[in-house]
Amino acid sequence: MSGHVTPHTHRHAAPPPTDSQGPVDRWFRISQRGSTYAREIRGGMATFFTMAYIIVLNPIILGGATDKFGHQLTGPQLVTSTALVAAVMTFIMGVGGNLPLAIATGLGLNAVVAFQLAPLMSWQDAMGLVVLEGIVISLLVVTGLREAVMYSIPQPLKQAISVGIGLFIAFIGFIDAGFITRIPGDTGTVPVQLGDGGRLIGWPVVVFCIGVLLTVALMARKIRGALLIGILSMTALAIVINEIVDINPAAWGVTEPRLPDDIVAAPDFGLLGSFSLFGAFEQVGIITVVLLVFTLVLSDFFDTMGTIVGVTNEAGLLDERGRVPNLGRVLLIDGAAAIAGGAASSSSSTSYIESAAGVGEGARTGLASVVTGGLFAVALFLTPLATVVPAQAAAPALIVVGFLLMSQVRHIDWEHYEIAIPAFLTITVMPFTYSITNGIGAGFIAYAVIQTVLGRARAVHPLMWGTSLLFAIYFAIEPVEQLLGVK
Repeated sequence: MSGHVTPHTHRHAAPPPTDSQGPVDRWFRISQRGSTYAREIRGGMATFFTMAYIIVLNPIILGGATDKFGHQLTGPQLVTSTALVAAVMTFIMGVGGNLPLAIATGLGLNAVVAFQLAPLMSWQDAMGLVVLEGIVISLLVVTGLREAVMYSIPQPLKQAISVGIGLFIAFIGFIDAGFITRIPGDTGTVPVQLGDGGRLIGWPVVVFCIGVLLTVALMARKIRGALLIGILSMTALAIVINEIVDINPAAWGVTEPRLPDDIVAAPDFGLLGSFSLFGAFEQVGIITVVLLVFTLVLSDFFDTMGTIVGVTNEAGLLDERGRVPNLGRVLLIDGAAAIAGGAASSSSSTSYIESAAGVGEGARTGLASVVTGGLFAVALFLTPLATVVPAQAAAPALIVVGFLLMSQVRHIDWEHYEIAIPAFLTITVMPFTYSITNGIGAGFIAYAVIQTVLGRARAVHPLMWGTSLLFAIYFAIEPVEQLLGVK
């Protein structure tokens, strides 16, 4: 089944390649995929601005934790490592994978490293485990197992993954903007609320609301560059409001929208190469290391799978069998990104679902990733400027992208429960547990169980059975650890 094309992107019949198109066009297949240089540049910029927050957020997560020996990683060095890995690996993804996929430190994965690995060992040992995780993933790619797993998944489940990711990133947008918040100290049945105390309070939320209305209006009018226009205009509005109104900087979250005192900041490469590949074995033992690496691999594996399927499907790049172009190379680059993240002490890096923002701007090729990677490279030296965009200005783009991905729900056959129920669980568990991996796992297990109950166990691909079993272990990791006598 061919990939879904969203209403706002008009895919015209691509002209046959000619010598007049030039080497860049032929390499990236820009005309062949019905795109233009302008769309790729806009898409690359939109992707960067929707994920530039990682330059600030990753240092906050990693820098806020201490390892077993009480050591902390320094902020400036983490900023450099985060931007450097994102720049290099996104550029490689663009040139080598030719997909509009950007790469940076994986949220969730960095939390595992900071709060699960580091307390058990040194930072160097923890980052060594991240490198090992990347090596394992790369071996799975080289042996063809990772690609085979992706192709064993029924097409409706792939579409459900895209829809679930849409809800998930929309939820992220609402949370990041402060439109939805956790109820502090609440022990009742309602875990989240509107704004603060059930009310929208403060100018930052106003910026977000205006941004959503502006962006959806531009989308409805089919204005080119709608997402990017929304991000930049709301950043400008936020800076103006922050200057003329007395606002607590904490109200903006991790990024306060104000023109920085210094535009240029020299990068600090002190964390590069600061890892120990086998140090963790001495600290916690072989069994614990295997379980920790297994957790990292499983999370990275299926987060990446969901992201790649969701973004390429939204871009209309899947073939009639639901296959991703250049998948082997794409997965190998993603595995190398995990290794690079550990080697640079920025935690495991992976493909970013925010890449869908670039697709929403019309990006269809790796040229968009080259642009995104270039902007991350610039951010190495212009970090103060790159981190001016507050979450309230970038979040409206996530809401719109969530809508675009959600539209694929109509391709799922809801009349047949054997696929509808696993699809439903995939879609709902992602936002409800704040994890792409959990949603995929729930859908996989439900699919295998239902097919078995219906007497169709043999219809389930052996790799689907294998991954479903791994997910069952993943969900039951605590009792497994107790049985094995580890913590």
